[in-house]
Amino acid sequence: MISVAIIEDNQTVRQTLRELIEAAPGYKCVCTCGTAKEAMGEIPKARPDVVLMDIHLPGESGITCTARLKERLPGLHVIMLTVYKDIEVIFQALKAGASGYLLKRATTEEILRAISEVRAGGAPMTGEIARLIVQSFQAPLAGGIQGLSRREMEILQSLSDGISNKEIAGRLGISHETVRTHLGHIYEKLHVQGRTEAVKRFLTSETKPESHSV
Repeated sequence: MISVAIIEDNQTVRQTLRELIEAAPGYKCVCTCGTAKEAMGEIPKARPDVVLMDIHLPGESGITCTARLKERLPGLHVIMLTVYKDIEVIFQALKAGASGYLLKRATTEEILRAISEVRAGGAPMTGEIARLIVQSFQAPLAGGIQGLSRREMEILQSLSDGISNKEIAGRLGISHETVRTHLGHIYEKLHVQGRTEAVKRFLTSETKPESHSV
């Protein structure tokens, strides 16, 4: 019997997942929580084998909650079950300790199979998510620009517009220090020494996606 906990802020989704788990032979739902705060109190007591974790939770995010739960329960298996398919979010979740990543449109069979797989030591992922991860590693080898995140592309686009770091921060609604941090990552990924080289690489690239423009 695989014991499962559900952390999901939407009551309808939470109840649907609970019924799905309870109806499946060999699975048992031992706990449901609507917030990360509630989960931090209930999960250590319920001690499930697997947690289905939403990312968007009121207050503390599911990613932060995952990291905190893994600190207290290192053997806990966490599967992110979310609508988010941004590569940065995916990597943040995996770094926090998640062992699997499914999109919410996954079928009942896919969810149950993922629970069983992660319990057996696997790392289940929606096919689309697995492809994004593979592409994120391949992209830098294809020339650099493709390996930048959406935010980094936005900042690089702003650089090409000739505006200062302070103006970029204002345009994107982030701090000046965050802009500097992103710039450091951009220079490292593109193997360039500064703004001029980065902008030149951007302007000569044939892979500038329109969705990354500001």
